[in-house]
Amino acid sequence: MPQHILFDLDGTLIDSSRSILAGFEAALAAHGATARVPVDSRLIGPPLPEALRILSGETDPARLALIARSFTDYYDTEGYKASDAYAGVSEMLAALHEAGAVLHIATNKRYRPTERIVKWLGWDRWFAEVYAIDKLPEARFASKAAMIEHLMAAARVPREAAVYVGDRDEDRVAATANALPFVLVAWGYGDYADLSGYPRVAATPQALQALLIGG
Repeated sequence: MPQHILFDLDGTLIDSSRSILAGFEAALAAHGATARVPVDSRLIGPPLPEALRILSGETDPARLALIARSFTDYYDTEGYKASDAYAGVSEMLAALHEAGAVLHIATNKRYRPTERIVKWLGWDRWFAEVYAIDKLPEARFASKAAMIEHLMAAARVPREAAVYVGDRDEDRVAATANALPFVLVAWGYGDYADLSGYPRVAATPQALQALLIGG
């Protein structure tokens, strides 16, 4: 079993779609705007300003910034509570922690809601480090790869004793940039039409647990 297990968050440990879509609706309502397209999962993935532009039809940058601020205010105070842990993930994390693995999160999500989600779900007792794209006050990480590199240096994580787990190919790229083995979870947001490029794939949290503890 790897001594250190680094996890992506959205699409890997949690399904954040319900919370994000509620945030979109709250942001529009705060400004008296009407959705121009269905408020559904197709809006999840693009950067927030682009998603709000598509959703609202608004093109004025200042107006979009105000709507984005309303989204952030709602999501960071109430919306994050609608983040759903995938079935079996909490049990998997508890088992890995009990087996002696040191668990970390490295996510492109912002730090404030990430920290609150982890505490809301009762996972803070299992994670040694929680890293997000804006964790450092002085600057955002340039990439997920840079974030993982910083986490590993700060937490003294040996490359030969670690693995990164995620649901998208960008997670594989970030792991490879840090010379880490990568495990793809097949229940997330990624496109899994071709899995031939992923030597380690877990179809369920239970399968991931068995793979990590056994590997």
